[in-house]
Amino acid sequence: MPALVIPSPGSPAHARATDLRDGPSWLDAPYPVLVLDADGTLADLNPAARHVLAGRGEEKGARRDGVPAWLADAHRGLTDGAGAPVAAPPAAGEIAGRFFEAHPGPAADGSATWWLVDATGRHEAERSLRGARRQAEIRARVSSTLLSSLNVPRCAEVATQTASEHLADAALLVLPPVGRRYAVTHALRGGRAVHTSRRIDPRDVPGLAEALQGYPPVPARWIDPAALPEWVVPAGFDGAVGSVIVAPLPGHGVPAGALVLLRSGTEEAFTADEEEFARLFAARAGAALSAARLYSEQSAITTTLMRELLPPTLENVHGVDYAGRYRAASDHERIGGDFYDVHAGADSSRETFVVLGDVAGKGLEAAVLTGKIRNTLHALLPLASDHEQVLTLLNGALLSSHHTRFATLVLACVRRADDGRVRLRLTSAGHMPPLIVRADGRVEEAATHGTLVGALPSISVRTAEEWLAPGETCLLYTDGITEARGGPLGDELFGEHRLRQALRECAGMPGEAVVERVQMLAAQWLGTGTHDDMATVAVSAPRTARR
Repeated sequence: MPALVIPSPGSPAHARATDLRDGPSWLDAPYPVLVLDADGTLADLNPAARHVLAGRGEEKGARRDGVPAWLADAHRGLTDGAGAPVAAPPAAGEIAGRFFEAHPGPAADGSATWWLVDATGRHEAERSLRGARRQAEIRARVSSTLLSSLNVPRCAEVATQTASEHLADAALLVLPPVGRRYAVTHALRGGRAVHTSRRIDPRDVPGLAEALQGYPPVPARWIDPAALPEWVVPAGFDGAVGSVIVAPLPGHGVPAGALVLLRSGTEEAFTADEEEFARLFAARAGAALSAARLYSEQSAITTTLMRELLPPTLENVHGVDYAGRYRAASDHERIGGDFYDVHAGADSSRETFVVLGDVAGKGLEAAVLTGKIRNTLHALLPLASDHEQVLTLLNGALLSSHHTRFATLVLACVRRADDGRVRLRLTSAGHMPPLIVRADGRVEEAATHGTLVGALPSISVRTAEEWLAPGETCLLYTDGITEARGGPLGDELFGEHRLRQALRECAGMPGEAVVERVQMLAAQWLGTGTHDDMATVAVSAPRTARR
């Protein structure tokens, strides 16, 4: 008898399918083999195929003869409408929990021999790879989305919405308590995040109290969904809770909160891989929330400190008009080394103390020393009438500090006389003398000078007395105005002569207009060039008395 050749998987069987069963190869074939007639009826199968189909039981989609539905559909596609065989790719599907590829060997009479190749390992590997890629995409999306915002409520919204979309049917994010209240953000799949503030006992939820303290999560199988309090299940959750995950949100040194994931009873329970992915997701969310919280705290501290360092808003005090303008060296900064203050007298019979100063340097370090000088001068207000004593005490305070910077200042004591004129006592400590704009357009320099503070063991100053008639202004300014470098070629200083010319054109203007014009001209002269801090203060005698 001639030797029987068994077709390899995917090769056509030219002999009749029944010929395949002759000989020992049919019994010893390493692959499950099924023979289907032209109408798709199971004609025969080898022992390996019988073993595979026997494990199906009452599997959904199986025919009475045991042929899986996906294989029967593929068999019907082997012939065209006229019954002629056509080329077809391998079919694939599950049998008894295993994944098989079916390679056809069609015959001329419409029957076919189907070789089944167990591809479960490769199928699981591909599915795991797809899952890993999906998780990586989710983590990358979460990281980019969460880190794009430094707002704590916004980070909580993104975290809960993303978790409800990819990990569970609903997600809750519980932040560390503030007092006795907990900020809770929850979101349903496809819905918006909702913020609430609750007084809760985290011990009512298994694992939540531990998660809020940063302890590792308990396995989901240890949590009884029926024991959850009502506040955990968001309104609109479909059905009963089937499984729960409680994961900590690790922060920068301290826990950032906890994440609670809910899956309905109609869905499959969380697998070990899903629990691991939930922990990785919570780690990303915790890092983002911790960064947002740290930024919020630092921003609040900065705002509080900035409020004390910013120059005050000036107005009319005891019948004298005050106006000031300040521009930091960097456009993205609000404070620097220049400053001014106006301390009103107790009543109109007392002098108002005015100070304008310039600390060496710029930026935050100069602003810190500026704050110290302003606080020291505020403490020395009872001695404000004696400029030399005030400057001597300030000089000693700066020399005894760890700062190595110095400062120049102009002090002024201002009081309005009964006749409408304004009396000024001006003292310069290493600073440019103030300029006085007379009603007729003349610009005079106050006859005061002195040594700077914070550099030498002792200081020497000279105080000048000036009177302002109604409509006249005294301008105090820092060197950021005169040393503004720009012009047509970009390398020329604005200079005192241009400042004096601008002030002559401001004769008769109110102090507010004077400081506005000086700052505008200096800015125009600069163009887009760099500059130092610029501060100006105008003390004006009003043309008419104010109530």
